[in-house]
Amino acid sequence: MVNVLFAAPDALWPAYAEALPRAFAEKGVRADLSRAHPAGSVDWIVYAPGGPIADLAPYAAAKGVLSLWAGVERLVSLVPPGLPLARMVDEGLRQGMTEWVAAHVLRHHLGTDVHVTGQDGVWRKGAGFPPSKLAPERPVTVLGLGELGLSCALALCALGFPVTGWSRSPKEDRRLHRLLHGRDALDDALRGAEVVVLLTPLTRHTENLMDARRLRLPAPGYALLNPGRGALIDDAALLAALDEGAVGHATLDVFRQEPLPPSHPFWAHPRVTVTPHVAAETQAPTAARVIAENVRRGEAGEPLLHLVDRARGY
Repeated sequence: MVNVLFAAPDALWPAYAEALPRAFAEKGVRADLSRAHPAGSVDWIVYAPGGPIADLAPYAAAKGVLSLWAGVERLVSLVPPGLPLARMVDEGLRQGMTEWVAAHVLRHHLGTDVHVTGQDGVWRKGAGFPPSKLAPERPVTVLGLGELGLSCALALCALGFPVTGWSRSPKEDRRLHRLLHGRDALDDALRGAEVVVLLTPLTRHTENLMDARRLRLPAPGYALLNPGRGALIDDAALLAALDEGAVGHATLDVFRQEPLPPSHPFWAHPRVTVTPHVAAETQAPTAARVIAENVRRGEAGEPLLHLVDRARGY
């Protein structure tokens, strides 16, 4: 029997109290799932920020921390050294992110905002964003080719968009139109793109990745989508680029401060769409299976899935 501590916000407990025991049973793991195991008795910690435990130091003897979040930049310094940390990557996250990205790329590609919001008797044929094109004529760049980024890039390829994928480290996938890697190739990946999607992890190397200069490298009036991390963009530089038309529209799902304060200029800007961090919600049924598999692996002495490299920050 292994003791599993659920250290996540109260609102998540009902769904996982049902899903995790079922997933453990499917994997043949005998687990005692609780919100109140004493620190010294805990084998595994299922964690998400905002729960009842802010200090993980008393749990240094546990076998691992299994995050319910894909992003772990806030956890790397919180989890004691030597305690394995696994991020969440599951089919639910991949599907949710792919749906959000595909929907908003198509929204900008087709110019649907003009017609959805303009129900006033005016026949606005040809008033899309920008003049109408087919997908093969609309180059898209996806920055970040991890599990989520690659899934989104391949979905856009399947819709006919010529997709350039960029990552910090080398990747191999011949299904993309272009595949670039490394800091030196970033500018090339951005040039000429009419839609840019940000899905890189947030590290010291990627904070403000889209600064004043890079925001102006894609095609004039391009659409910028950020479902990744808020700090990937320099906010002030983005507002300036929007005002001058270098960026045609920004659809943003993540922000440096969440919830986004009502006074933030993104809310009132006519070329910004705010969505409230809904691009890829962790789904309890699929996430529970990943958690259960990692506990099974850990107890069997096998490598954990999606283990975080602390030096890289993800």
